[in-house]
Amino acid sequence: VQLEESGGGLVQAGGSLRLSCVASVASGNIFSIPTMGWYRQTPGRERELVATITSNSRTNYADSVKGRFTISKDNAKNTGFLQMNNLKPEDTAVYFCHADIRHSPNYEYEYWGKGTQVTVSS
Repeated sequence: VQLEESGGGLVQAGGSLRLSCVASVASGNIFSIPTMGWYRQTPGRERELVATITSNSRTNYADSVKGRFTISKDNAKNTGFLQMNNLKPEDTAVYFCHADIRHSPNYEYEYWGKGTQVTVSS
């Protein structure tokens, strides 16, 4: 399974970006995706949770992004989104997509994307 992120870039403070994450498989099957999420990391710091969403649309956000970021998912297209509004310089980081993917009802594995850079200038 490959998780491919897109949508990162350079934006001024107060601006918006929308990240996308598409889960695709060269062989095998994606039975379901119970959870998708976004994490971010800056140099010298541990990767931190930004937001997660379950297959029944239950969401969870880091306190630092509540009210500014919105996570969503298109189950039919195995795609997740992160809408980021009112961006701040401290949001600058590499953003990683994460997904728990079931290949069958009894086999689940976690995957990470390679990351997309988000840079917010002041």
